[in-house]
Amino acid sequence: MTIGIVVFPGSNCDRDLAWALEGILNIPTRFLWHENTSIDGVKGIILPGGFSYGDYLRCGALASFAPLLNEVKDFADTGGPVLGICNGFQILTELGLLPGALTKNQNLHFICEPCELLVNEASNTFLNGYAKNELINLPIAHGEGKYHCDLDTFDDLQQNNQIALSYSHNPNGSLADIAGICNKKGNVLGLMPHPERACDPILGGIDGQRLLKTFMG
Repeated sequence: MTIGIVVFPGSNCDRDLAWALEGILNIPTRFLWHENTSIDGVKGIILPGGFSYGDYLRCGALASFAPLLNEVKDFADTGGPVLGICNGFQILTELGLLPGALTKNQNLHFICEPCELLVNEASNTFLNGYAKNELINLPIAHGEGKYHCDLDTFDDLQQNNQIALSYSHNPNGSLADIAGICNKKGNVLGLMPHPERACDPILGGIDGQRLLKTFMG
């Protein structure tokens, strides 16, 4: 079982993910360069955090046109697990795999701090290791993490149990405290917090381990 980590110019959390998956959870990984067109042999895909293409135009906008993402979209459409973290979440919304958009934080500043999160929906692919309404701690590090969508989309998210994670204390002004959402199938998850930075008890706790362990199958 190999997990593909998509790498764009400006990605800066790809090595963190590989370290957490391989070094702590013993899950093999492979870096997938954005210009390639093959994802053969991977059992799951992660779009990491960072500043793909320097965040020009909008965060994730240019990355969504990368050749590899056509394969990622097909992989997700057939039920393959796809996780987008921070910039990866932004890319998933630009790609249309998740609804809504991530905009500038309410205070217009970059925020880097630990966050308490509420697990709203524990039945999707990535959160089934947690209990519904469980409180967990994962760090955030973003300048454009304020989730926004129109009211019809928000109603759909609520009715289909797609609001996966919420902030206990909203740091960025996200609509309804949203920290992460999933698609209707539950196989695509985007979240602004970084689970890979909460896999070591010395470096930030271990609340992110259960999320990444879902790739074990």
